[in-house]
Amino acid sequence: MSHATSTLGSVNRVRAVLAHVVWVVCSIAALFLALGALFIAFKANTDNALVKFVLDVADTLDLGVFDRDDGVKQWTSANAETKNALFNWGLAALVWLIAGRVLDRLIRPSASATTR
Repeated sequence: MSHATSTLGSVNRVRAVLAHVVWVVCSIAALFLALGALFIAFKANTDNALVKFVLDVADTLDLGVFDRDDGVKQWTSANAETKNALFNWGLAALVWLIAGRVLDRLIRPSASATTR
């Protein structure tokens, strides 16, 4: 095996691991947003440290665009807080999952690159 082949194999392994890490991070971000929306929908006790932590992280991960108080879509009717959280944070979770999958595909070496 030549040095170039060995280097290419190492680079491909690093890219595969990095792609996996990116996908896991994006999936965890989506999970926090989904849990936060569910906590609001089920009116979880916001004095609970875990609930507060999840809501704080979700507030950060919505990137301001999908904010539950001033996001993409806002309801003012009955149960507005729940509808806003479910819609905006649900949309944000979907965006995180799509971005994670796209980045995974861009970073991960192609099958033809790994079989050379």
